[in-house]
Amino acid sequence: MEDKQTEENMKNNTPDETTGVSIEGHIKIFDPNTKEVLVDKRNAIHYENFSNSLAQAMSNKNLGQVYSMTFGNGGSSVDATGVITYLPPNTVGKNADLYNATYTKVVDDTSASNTDPSRNKLTVLHTSGKVYTDILVSCLLDYGEPSGQEAFDNSTNLDGEYVFDELGLKSWQGSTTDLDLITHVIFHPVQKSLNRQIQIDYTVRIQTLTNLSST
Repeated sequence: MEDKQTEENMKNNTPDETTGVSIEGHIKIFDPNTKEVLVDKRNAIHYENFSNSLAQAMSNKNLGQVYSMTFGNGGSSVDATGVITYLPPNTVGKNADLYNATYTKVVDDTSASNTDPSRNKLTVLHTSGKVYTDILVSCLLDYGEPSGQEAFDNSTNLDGEYVFDELGLKSWQGSTTDLDLITHVIFHPVQKSLNRQIQIDYTVRIQTLTNLSST
């Protein structure tokens, strides 16, 4: 009788822990010298890959951390009249990727493959008492990169290799050839050329949600 009462008391004293986690991202692409903002928008999350990466990182498996930012030129098309058609972000399937990746920068500032960890890095931003934490992914495309870019940002060829219209973050899964796409964003074409730097500030917010209805 006592055991049943104790069990009932525990049930009655159990707090409602029905919670969830929200993940959202936002990118700002700009010229760090002129401060001209080229892209300012939210991204799409690949929830399967992100959840797997988050669990790996929380389990101290040396996997799952944000490793690189990948750029591509396959996210949109421009017709003869200048109308831009955008493809949907790729957020389904374990092997999802950019439509046409053309350049990658390592942003994990603890990796030996990161050639400039002071400007390509991950910063954790948290305010005490808040139920969210931001990961600020900073990436700088310097004047001389990528190799083979055009001299000036006046190209009429919007299908150029370094006229970017998509980018994504990828998480480490054991090697440079084994990375998972965890975010993807499509935007209007932006040319990277020798005459300018381009800075990307990519914020990923992880927020706990409380008082959710149980399912």
